Amino acid sequence: MGVLRALLVTMGRISTFRSYQIMLLFAAALAVVSFYYFGSEKQNFSSTTKRLKETQASHNTNREDADLSIDIRSGRPESRTGTGDDLDGKPSHFHALMMFTKVYKSLSLQQKFQVAMRSMAKHGRFLEDEMLVLHYVSDAGSQELGEKMLPELLLDATFRYEVVFHNVDALTEKLFPIVEAMQKHFSAGSGTYYSDAIFFLSVAMHRIMPAELKRIVQLDLDLKFRSNIRDLFQEFNHFPAEAVIGIAREMQPVYRHTFWQYRKENPKSYVGDPPPDGLPGFNSGVMLLNLDAMRHSTLYNQLLEPERVARLAEKYHFRGHLGDQDFFTMIGMEHRELFYQLSCSWNRQLCTWWREHGYGDVFQLYYHCDGPVHIYHGNCNTPIPDD
Repeated sequence: MGVLRALLVTMGRISTFRSYQIMLLFAAALAVVSFYYFGSEKQNFSSTTKRLKETQASHNTNREDADLSIDIRSGRPESRTGTGDDLDGKPSHFHALMMFTKVYKSLSLQQKFQVAMRSMAKHGRFLEDEMLVLHYVSDAGSQELGEKMLPELLLDATFRYEVVFHNVDALTEKLFPIVEAMQKHFSAGSGTYYSDAIFFLSVAMHRIMPAELKRIVQLDLDLKFRSNIRDLFQEFNHFPAEAVIGIAREMQPVYRHTFWQYRKENPKSYVGDPPPDGLPGFNSGVMLLNLDAMRHSTLYNQLLEPERVARLAEKYHFRGHLGDQDFFTMIGMEHRELFYQLSCSWNRQLCTWWREHGYGDVFQLYYHCDGPVHIYHGNCNTPIPDD
């Protein structure tokens, strides 16, 4: 009996020991599972995937939060170093505008728009507290198309942006009384592209846009960016005291031709001559409009009066067909102080039409442009070089 009792006690201890080992092994297994699934750093598959999605969502916030409205934002902007408008402590806003009419029925315009917006997104860089506000003057069909195209075209944008559509008919109604008198001097004729009042928008934008909008860059659709668009806004800082508009020179002898009669009557005049000493006129493909300065410039607003326009047009025997560009060129012949000359590298025009139409001997004097190209302008449907 003693032997049997001792045997039973020994077996019980062994059993207890084995149970203890089993419990230890089970606890170790739980620890391993906890390490992989509930560790203090939570680096399991699910949390890592969530973090990647959050990072992607943060990158795409600018697309998902884009305001595809018609009216521009309200607020009281304060200028910041001549670049953007700071709305009540919200991100500093940099405003850019494009004409976006008849795009829905033109494959060519759609392709140009794709090049412009993709290149802008590729090279654009802004600070964290800044936002690019993209304004499009559009008809209903083009707005619908634009709302579909823009999220994909700006997919790679690293900056915050907002999209605003302006109804072309509503703006035209406001513009027409202001620019009606000048249209006959600077339009090709009834029914043509530049005969519409909306293509004088830059001339009188300061009168029809809200006072909160102080500065804006107006851009043609046929552009390709090779530099950061934010750097273009920095050019506002270089405006002389009386300047209200920043604009590059025309890079063809367009106005040598347009002013031919005035030049014949005034052979010593620099009007229409090539740079650096001549006055070749302006190209409106890229413009910096200091709307605040335009509102406060007595001289500029006097020049909008029909009598002043007619007087200058008669003096220079001016009959153009390029809308706002013609108006700025004509008043610039007498009032250069109103303009800041933007470098040709910010509006590197590529059209060579006048080289083959009577001005081949002097063409290169106008077409030459030094320095790196910031923006290509494929005017008159000229192909833009690949990167």
